[in-house]
Amino acid sequence: MILEGLLTTTNDDGGVNVAPMGPVVDASMQRIELRPYRTSRSLVNLLRTGGGVFHVTDDVLLLARAAIGRVEPTPALLPLRQVGKRAPQADRVEPTPGGEGAILADACRWYALRVRSSDTREVRARIVCDVVDRGRIRDFFGFCRAKHAVIEAAILATRVEFLPADQIRDQWPRLAELVAKTGGPQERQAWAILTDFVEGALSNGPK
Repeated sequence: MILEGLLTTTNDDGGVNVAPMGPVVDASMQRIELRPYRTSRSLVNLLRTGGGVFHVTDDVLLLARAAIGRVEPTPALLPLRQVGKRAPQADRVEPTPGGEGAILADACRWYALRVRSSDTREVRARIVCDVVDRGRIRDFFGFCRAKHAVIEAAILATRVEFLPADQIRDQWPRLAELVAKTGGPQERQAWAILTDFVEGALSNGPK
């Protein structure tokens, strides 16, 4: 199955890249197959450093910001070497042996990854990773239709350059209704920034 979440990887300047990612997983979570686009910063970092950290989170606002490349300010991070300790907020971390990337301090669960194999021949690469460490920070909030709607909208936002505009416009009202009826402040804020981004992209693109 595909599990939506967030991936952190280490940039060549030591900064942390936060990106949405929907890897193929099974119930054991022993191995994860990432499917980043060949043009993505995540892929560049994974191939250069050999690892990253995948997160399960209910923070759909952060997921929405990551989907459109607006992760500012940088969320609070925990370096892998400080697992279990609360670290000051930082946008740079010191990599540790056996792991690259950083832990999102407010994630629900995290999985440190080491790249086992890579195939970059297709538009979306296939990066098979072993889970070398894992941890839990807090409980998952629970099911909410608005959170799912924001996730669906964020996925559409990442594909706005190549999906037909009518396909996106057709789905938007249904998702908007779910957010309006069942969402809280976080979901509504995430919806607003995604709507602004998508409307801008569609108005500048082919009709």
